[in-house]
Amino acid sequence: SLSLSNTIFHDILVEDFVDSYHNLTLKTLMGMRWVTSFCPNTQYVMKTDSDIFVNMDNLVFNLLRPNIKPRRRFFTGHVINGGPIRDVHSKWFMSRELYPDSRYPPFCSGTGYVFSGDIAELIYKTSLHTRLLHLEDVYVGLCLRKLGVHAFQNSGFNHWKMSYSLCRYRKVLTVHQISPEEILRIWNDMSNKKHLKC
Repeated sequence: SLSLSNTIFHDILVEDFVDSYHNLTLKTLMGMRWVTSFCPNTQYVMKTDSDIFVNMDNLVFNLLRPNIKPRRRFFTGHVINGGPIRDVHSKWFMSRELYPDSRYPPFCSGTGYVFSGDIAELIYKTSLHTRLLHLEDVYVGLCLRKLGVHAFQNSGFNHWKMSYSLCRYRKVLTVHQISPEEILRIWNDMSNKKHLKC
C-alpha cells in the first residue's frame, strides 16, 4: 500500500488537491517545485506514469555515458506534433475557450520524459504566469516554448503497449500499459538474464 511504502521509504509527496486525471498538470508542477526546492543540483529528472515499464539500465546508459557532460536546458521523450481535439467525448478534449490555436507546440508524451535538473525550476517558474491546461504534457510543451527549449525526439520512449520479449525490451527506454505485476516480472527477468545475448 502507499502508506506502507511511505513508512518504509519516505518516498511519497502529498499535496492539497484531488489526484485525478484533470489535475495531472498540478501533480507534475508540484513535482517540479519539489525538485527545485530539495534537489537543486540533480543532473536529470524523469517524469513517468505508473503503468510504464522503465528500462533503467538503458536509460542510465543513454544519459550518463562518460563522453557526455550533464546537459542543461535538455528535454527528451517521444515528441508529438499535433493539435487540439475538439470532440467533447474524447479523453483529450480541449475547448476553443481554453486553447484557441489549431496546433500545439511540440510536446513529449506524458507517459515518460526526461529533462535536465535546471528545467524543473524553469518550468515551475514559467507556470506561475502561464494559464493552466488539464493536458499535462501539452502544458509542459507550452512552457518549453515560452522558455525557447526544444524537446529532442528519442525513439526509445514508447508510448504504446508492446508485447514482452527480453531482446525487444532491452532496446527501449519505456513501454506503456504495463501492470505492476508485469513490471516486476519483466524487471526480474531482465535482471536475472543479463548474461543472455540477443
